[in-house]
Amino acid sequence: MIIPSGRRAVPILLAIVAAIGGAAVAWHYANLGLTLSHYDARGHLVVARRIFDSLTPGWQQIGAVWLPLPHLLNALPVQIDLFYRTGASAIAISIASFAAATAAIGWIVLLITESTAAAIAAAAVFALNPNVLYLQATPMTEPLLLALSTVAVGLLMAGSRPGGPERPAPRIVGFFSRAVIGEWFVGSDFFVPENKSLGDPLLSAAEIGWGTRMLSGTALLAAGAAGAAIVAVVGVASRQRARALIALSLMSTAAIPWVAFLKGHPFRIRYMVPLIAMEAVGAGVLAGIARWRAVRIAAAVAVLGLVAYELRPLDASAPMVVEAQWDRPNGPVRATVTACLGSPASGEKIMASMGSLGHYMQEASHSGFAIRNFLHEGNGDLWLAALADPKPFADWVLIEEKAQGGDMLAKRSREHPEFLSGYSRVCEGAGLALYRRQNLKLTVSR
Repeated sequence: MIIPSGRRAVPILLAIVAAIGGAAVAWHYANLGLTLSHYDARGHLVVARRIFDSLTPGWQQIGAVWLPLPHLLNALPVQIDLFYRTGASAIAISIASFAAATAAIGWIVLLITESTAAAIAAAAVFALNPNVLYLQATPMTEPLLLALSTVAVGLLMAGSRPGGPERPAPRIVGFFSRAVIGEWFVGSDFFVPENKSLGDPLLSAAEIGWGTRMLSGTALLAAGAAGAAIVAVVGVASRQRARALIALSLMSTAAIPWVAFLKGHPFRIRYMVPLIAMEAVGAGVLAGIARWRAVRIAAAVAVLGLVAYELRPLDASAPMVVEAQWDRPNGPVRATVTACLGSPASGEKIMASMGSLGHYMQEASHSGFAIRNFLHEGNGDLWLAALADPKPFADWVLIEEKAQGGDMLAKRSREHPEFLSGYSRVCEGAGLALYRRQNLKLTVSR
């Protein structure tokens, strides 16, 4: 299936429009102060920055509970304080990724249906979703995941000629996907298993379905599911259209939240956002699968009507926008703890768990604190030594006492009360407790 030259410009035009619109939306959320309201948005900036800004800089700082590519791309730009404090460089990556994903979705639908109207409708289902639009306006990494996965699917489909020789690309991609994703599941010790679907595979799947419906709406989800079913039937029934089955691989993004919820990971609506790409492709296929051009155009208009009915691109009550603000009330309270620290003193170190307080470390940058002012898990042997006795290494100890039952330092202090001997509690707020080392001076009697 070869796309006529006139239609080849459609993905490019979609990318341009998406980039312009995405930048405008990013500006909108920046004005509302929501760019970094999600704690993980700040956490991603910290993980990228710490590669160079650290007590122990170097390759050992690469990676966390997230795959490292987004942080490697942003590692150099985020060393600039302006980009670190605002997230501007990471947002630029997100906007570019959003544009690429929008274009790729249109391209995939073009490859399957050869309908420009259907491609535009599919792109609209994705690009006008308020949850997708919010994420691309932040340093979150879902936009890059969506871009890489949709572009990869498009390339595999374009490279698969009906009746042609077998190509190694799908096998190679499959091999590396297992190598990269196979161990990307966080152990249960990273979170408190509190999801009601713990150990229940059907309930885990139901949570994913419910979350996807909340992100877009019942009608659009139904249209996407119907289109995906059509892809499956057509791909199996026709050798000439068998490559359309590759598009169904976009549904595999459901595997990660399914396993996470099965292990008891707390429900997060964000984990279902990547499924919007499959929904968009399915809706586009539903609009463009008919043989008659007039029917395809009418169906595309109907899909656009569903978009207009169910989606509000700047919806302040969109689930992702609401979820991103869960931590927002704690910011001003945490600022009082930062005030207790005063200004960064030369040589003074703050022991804190980056796994729990990475977002706070980014907040503290507005008060002049660099990541190298913190002693955290990424510092390897220094951290392990400080866990045994922090006094030789840390002037301050900052503990998260409430979230997820408390961080590892909270648990350490509960299990080993002597851990904080020599420290006094000086400040607290929003679940944080700050301890300062007591500097005892020796006096000599005469």
